Amino acid sequence: MTSHDALSREEIIARNLAVVEDHFHNETPETIDQAIAGYAENIVWEVPARGLVLRDKEEVKQEYLRIFGSMQIHKITNLYRFATEEWVFDDSIFEWTITGDGFRNCPFPVGTTVSIRLLHAFQCVDGKICRENGYEIWRRIDDTARVNDDIPEGAHVEVFS
Repeated sequence: MTSHDALSREEIIARNLAVVEDHFHNETPETIDQAIAGYAENIVWEVPARGLVLRDKEEVKQEYLRIFGSMQIHKITNLYRFATEEWVFDDSIFEWTITGDGFRNCPFPVGTTVSIRLLHAFQCVDGKICRENGYEIWRRIDDTARVNDDIPEGAHVEVFS
C-alpha cells in the first residue's frame, strides 16, 4: 500500500499544496537544495515556451541557479493556486529585469524589463513533485496591449526593492 492509499482526498491535496508551497518558498540561491528535495527521482522539468526539458535534479538545480543570476525581481502577483489529488496549478505574474543570459532561449535581450504570466502545473505522487511544467507568456512590461491581466481581489502582491 502506498501512502497515497492511506490518505483521504483532502489530505492528499493538502500534502500536494504543501510540497509546492515549500518548493516556491525555497526557490532562492541559498535554499535551492530544499526546493529540489521536493522532487521525485524521476522529475521532468519542462518550459515549453523556451524548448526546455530536464530530467535530472542536478541539471534542474543548475538551471535555477543560472536563472537566479539573470534577473532582478520587481514584483510577484499570485493570482490563483488550486490542487487535485495529482496536480497543483499556480497562476502568477512575475515582473523583473533580465540582467544576464541565464534564461536559455529567452525571447528578449538582457536589459529588458518583462511581465511574465506564468502558469505552473506540478504533478505530484506520494508527496513529491514528479513533473513541473512552467507555461510562460513573455511580455515587455511597457506593452500595454499585452500586459492586461485580470487581477482578482485579494491577490497576494509582493514588491521587491
